[in-house]
Amino acid sequence: MFPFLIVVLFSLSWKISDSTQPAEEFLHCLSLRFHNSSSISELVYTQHNSSYSSVLKSSTQNFRLSTPSTPTPLVIITPLHASHIQATVHCCKKHGLQLRIRSGGHDFEGLSYTTTYEVPFVVIDLLNLRSVRINVEKGTAWVESGATVGELYYEIAKRSRTLAFPAGIGHTVGVGGHLSGGGFGLLFRKYGLAADNVIDSRLIDVKERILDRKSMGEDLFWAIRGGGGSSFGVVLAWKLNLVAVPAIVTVFTVSKTLEQNATKLVHRWQYIAHKLPKEIHMSIGISRVKSNENEKMTIQASFRAVFLGSIDELLPLMEEKFPQLGIVKEDCFEMGWAESNLYSTQFPIGVPLETLLNGNRKSILSKLFFKAKSDYVKQPIPETTFEGLWPKFYKEEAKSAIMVFVAYGGKMDEILETETPFPHRAGNIFIILYMVD
Repeated sequence: MFPFLIVVLFSLSWKISDSTQPAEEFLHCLSLRFHNSSSISELVYTQHNSSYSSVLKSSTQNFRLSTPSTPTPLVIITPLHASHIQATVHCCKKHGLQLRIRSGGHDFEGLSYTTTYEVPFVVIDLLNLRSVRINVEKGTAWVESGATVGELYYEIAKRSRTLAFPAGIGHTVGVGGHLSGGGFGLLFRKYGLAADNVIDSRLIDVKERILDRKSMGEDLFWAIRGGGGSSFGVVLAWKLNLVAVPAIVTVFTVSKTLEQNATKLVHRWQYIAHKLPKEIHMSIGISRVKSNENEKMTIQASFRAVFLGSIDELLPLMEEKFPQLGIVKEDCFEMGWAESNLYSTQFPIGVPLETLLNGNRKSILSKLFFKAKSDYVKQPIPETTFEGLWPKFYKEEAKSAIMVFVAYGGKMDEILETETPFPHRAGNIFIILYMVD
């Protein structure tokens, strides 16, 4: 009981005390370690700075975690150089401040820029560390953690239509958090996760050392590829193995309502999608919509695919493996691989490739007030379970709810669950994302 009382009194004392004191001590420490002290005002934002709020919210993708009651950092650091991060790590240690690392701000629970504990913390926002260097001849890239997935795709596409990287479809997602969490996207059935294709990195550890794969050792290099990079240090940059894709890929979206046999099609998809060739990525988006026939609410399942090949190659494959879906040539569109990522986030066909660079454009998982969770499915869900699920979509609190099924299989079945900290490999037939706005 006595230790608990001490913890409570400490928490109360923190709430009552003026938070400017730890911030001022921290800033003084920084001023002693920044080589150019005048740069502090350009790179450091306190809660009293007029730009603090805009910087904090600039890459906050989930507005549920941007309310008056959400804990906010004492200070935000936007470093230009590794030395700025080393100084921040040193001063946080010295003054007992927790540290959060943010690249794109897409983590569902805001772990990169807020906290669930009543403790003072500092955020390092890597928005200024976003260079992307592509080596087409070697098929590699060095990418700083503050770059977005869209910036990476754009730089690859500028130099080659037959190289790609197997990361996610959200173009505003930060590379740093994505790679350190595992990262799956349109190519993960062909080439594995984004983290599976990291071949080197540069990291600042708790001792303020800058380490690469050789100097950090294989254990730490293993940990940052799926175990959450900021748990072990601040990853400055990643060396990536780029992968081969055809110059033309094919996409389609076919939507079916309950009245169009959606339940049976979704049920059948579970037995097919994870067994398809590695070259095809298939998913289903499920939501409630108004029926075209009578304006009543119904459930719609949108079957989406990206295939590494032409329409003429895809159609016989779908006819053989999933004839019930009834895919025809008119459903399909050919485009480059980079463009297929924009298509998969519901941008219109034909938007310029530069859209990948625009962090302000809304994608399906950005700038919303949402809650999201996931499940991994190892056995097909009975058709009767789906029939019991659909009525829940008609409830008022579920009016914006969506479910997304993404097929596993392919390369994911070939990689051991111990290869990286991301263990969800063989045995999973698909993943379900639940989201409500």
